[in-house]
Order: sequence, then C-alpha cells, then structure tokens
Amino acid sequence: MATTSTIPKLSFEEYLAYDDGTNNRYELVDGELVIMNPPTVRHALIIRLLNNAFESEIGRLNLHWVPLQGIGVRTSIKRSRLPDLCVVAMEQIQEYLDESAVIESPALLAVEIVSPESVTRDYRFKRSEYGAIGIPEYWIVDPAEEKVTVLLLVEGLYEETEYRGAEKIISQTFPELELTVAQVLKV
Repeated sequence: MATTSTIPKLSFEEYLAYDDGTNNRYELVDGELVIMNPPTVRHALIIRLLNNAFESEIGRLNLHWVPLQGIGVRTSIKRSRLPDLCVVAMEQIQEYLDESAVIESPALLAVEIVSPESVTRDYRFKRSEYGAIGIPEYWIVDPAEEKVTVLLLVEGLYEETEYRGAEKIISQTFPELELTVAQVLKV
C-alpha cells in the first residue's frame, strides 16, 4: 500500500513568514501555496507601460497614491493574490513598510496581465475575490485576445467594459488617462 504525503495547509500568518530559500513567488489559495511563473518579456513591458502611465497621472494630479508591483492583496482568511500591478493610497501601506508586502485592505485599482496558464484565474477567480474585498476597479489585460477589460464595482458586483484597438480605455480611478488598447499592447 502506497502512502501519500500532503503538504500542510498554511495559515495567513504562516504564509507571510514563508521562505523556501528560493526566489519563487506564491499566492495563497485556501491555505495552499500556488507558484506564480515569472512573467514573459511582453508581460513585463505591459506592466512597465501601465506603471509609468499611472505614475504620470498620480504626479499630475498630486495624489498620495502609488502603483506597486509584486505586493500581495489579502482576499480572504486563507487567500492572498499577487496582482501584476495595483494602485494604493500611501496611507494604506504605511503600516506595512517593514513587513511582508501583503496589504489587507482593498487596492484602489488592480491589474492582471493574462497569460495562457492564468486565463481562468484572472477572468474568474480573481474577479470574484477582488470584487468581494471591494477593489473598485480591476483591469484584465489580455494580449492573446487583444483587449483590455475594465471592471467597475457597482453595488457589490463588477460591471465590465471591453476595449480593443484604438479605443481609449476609460478608467474611473484615472478619468483623464489618455491610453488606448493599441498603446498598451504595442511592445
């Protein structure tokens, strides 16, 4: 009779302290570690472009916000996601400056860049988790489908608008942003 070993599920606190000695990045899903693959170059360039566009708007409007990459967002008692990019208020992150980079309040905006292995996760699971914790705006950038979907939280549910090609992306968070899907996907 074969025996199977199982990896014990982690609490959120154990996840925050977890270090396997590698540079791997993990999300926590129902207490289980889920490894996040390194981004493709296209993925990284899209993140860079959006980060710069958001930074520019934040500076122009003199807001006390910051776009961040690589920080986690706690989505439930045993879940933490790693958005590709999120925008948070500076006061939101003050208490986390010297701690593991997982915020426990909703970001102002979260962005996911879809890759072949993340389609269901980005369109379905993260959509419901980000909505449940109250992230008011969620962008899904899908290079394969050549579109950007902007989801706005209305009465607890996301309403979505898809943008393609030369269409200007309309953002509630950055209403004066001048950015088209073609610009985002051009790398």
